[in-house]
Amino acid sequence: MRRPKLRGPRLPRSRAGRRRLVQAVMSACVLGLLPATWMYVVTGDRLRTTADVPRTDVAVVFGAGLWEGEPSPYLAHRLDAAAQLYREGRIEVVLVTGDNSREDYDEPDAMRTYLTRHGVPDSRIVSDYAGFDTWDSCVRAKKIFGVDEAVLISQGFHIRRAVALCQEAGVTSYGVGVDDRHDATWYYGGTREIFAAGKAALDAVFEPDPRFLGQREAGVANALAAER
Repeated sequence: MRRPKLRGPRLPRSRAGRRRLVQAVMSACVLGLLPATWMYVVTGDRLRTTADVPRTDVAVVFGAGLWEGEPSPYLAHRLDAAAQLYREGRIEVVLVTGDNSREDYDEPDAMRTYLTRHGVPDSRIVSDYAGFDTWDSCVRAKKIFGVDEAVLISQGFHIRRAVALCQEAGVTSYGVGVDDRHDATWYYGGTREIFAAGKAALDAVFEPDPRFLGQREAGVANALAAER
């Protein structure tokens, strides 16, 4: 029995049809680029390095996965930057935000342990156990922990989205994008950001509630009041 031949999509034969197709493709490309353009505009003057970021009370470190219960190399580099800023007196408190949705996976506690091993006192670390994505972390930083201004620490491929969303959530933000080797994980993260930008734009427009909001916490205020 002969298999039927699969035919590809037919291109319009008329000049008007081809013109409409080109216009549709161009419109789709423009719409696809709008979220990324918005992020670049919003974050244009808010990206810094560990050397020139303004002194700010709070730094927010976003989770980036665990390897056998320890911070992944990418997450460790974020935490190293936070520890450096603390030792240099550029920040006072580190808010670690990540996923603790199951009993056997606890990003914030792993991040806390790493920071204490690298010179940040436990009393200066605050844990957000419901930072399930970037928008949730930004909204909770503002509404739950009362953070009005912060240094955000992440990799370069993610930091613009983090700053844009925290700005939309009401947190005046400066972003520090830590350096990392451009390996497969880096390129995967960069590719993922193309699609994540669309969700970020929708979050900024519709401002959905985080998956878990909860009651206001005084952890950041208490940590700032603690002696160095």
